[in-house]
Amino acid sequence: MAFIYYVTQIQFDFGAIKLLKQECQRVGISKPLVVTDAGVRAAGVLQKALDALEGLPHAVFDQTPSNPTEAAVRAAAQIYRTQGCDGLVAVGGGSAIDCAKGVAIAATHEGPLTHYATIEGGSPRITDKVAPLIAVPTTSGTGSEVARGAIIIVDDHRKLGFHSWHLVPKTAICDPELTLGLPPKLTAATGMDAIAHCMETFMASAFNPPADGIALDGLERGWANIERATRDGSDRDARAALMSASMQGAMAFQKGLGCVHSLSHSLGGVDPRLHHGTLNAMFLPVVVRFNAQAPSVQKERRLERMAHAMGLSSAGDIPDAIRDMSARLGLPSGLAELGVQRDMYDRIIQGALADHCHKTNPREASREDYVRMLDESL
Repeated sequence: MAFIYYVTQIQFDFGAIKLLKQECQRVGISKPLVVTDAGVRAAGVLQKALDALEGLPHAVFDQTPSNPTEAAVRAAAQIYRTQGCDGLVAVGGGSAIDCAKGVAIAATHEGPLTHYATIEGGSPRITDKVAPLIAVPTTSGTGSEVARGAIIIVDDHRKLGFHSWHLVPKTAICDPELTLGLPPKLTAATGMDAIAHCMETFMASAFNPPADGIALDGLERGWANIERATRDGSDRDARAALMSASMQGAMAFQKGLGCVHSLSHSLGGVDPRLHHGTLNAMFLPVVVRFNAQAPSVQKERRLERMAHAMGLSSAGDIPDAIRDMSARLGLPSGLAELGVQRDMYDRIIQGALADHCHKTNPREASREDYVRMLDESL
């Protein structure tokens, strides 16, 4: 049985941040906790959100780490409770939005956060008691503003997924203007994250034609504009297209992801300093090649359709095109540049095999397959 769901209310335009107070009032938030990070504050983007909340009482948590942790969730949830907040506004990239989703659970549900992790059978334990959330993305990468999931490093150092339709933000305010000051390196890494989402969801075998169409269009927008946005951060059209690609990739998440993300989630837990989007760019070429043999990918001509969206002449050109794009964007050429070594393989593969994304790859990967993927990405 296919389940198809689209998804939440989205305000998408330059200047949409001005609607933040209105959206809080619409969903019944009278005192939000604003979850963000120090970089967003330092860039002046947080202040734009706070200005839009003028007259509405609020509290701020600005200590989200680059990979959100259970410890950060606990700290923010404590502020939520002591300040008497009744909702959340996440302002930032996927880290801030995922941290806020963790707070939405922790502030309203009993027990440790791990109890609610997907691979621990926790999804049904997340109820409609979750705190309402409005998401304001400041990067064009994760698409967490329209997704039902969050990725958080829990206390035992595993990087786990938390998934529930109750976690979907009540409103996503997608204002490309907030991304105009994003540095080139971060634009490139988060943009490749969005492209990886569009490609992996499109390759996933679940039946969901609307998601396929959304992901394929998102891939076309992201691929055509990531270089422009990286080279000229003030290019408003490119910024808008990249933000749309990010949003679209996440709207298709309900199909599932695959080995790119099972590997990047696991490696991100082994070394939390590594950027998720950069890891996705490293793994994407080898996983595309691996998935080419999947019956569902072949039957639906999925690689050929992706190649067309990317302006390539054949499906076989996709892996090299991704590597070439990463090089032009100034991203690392392989995992070795990031400090990844072969003695880390066992931990990476153990986490990848347990990850929720492993199960939705269109072709089942073995331990040996993961070894080959890591070797070819090194």
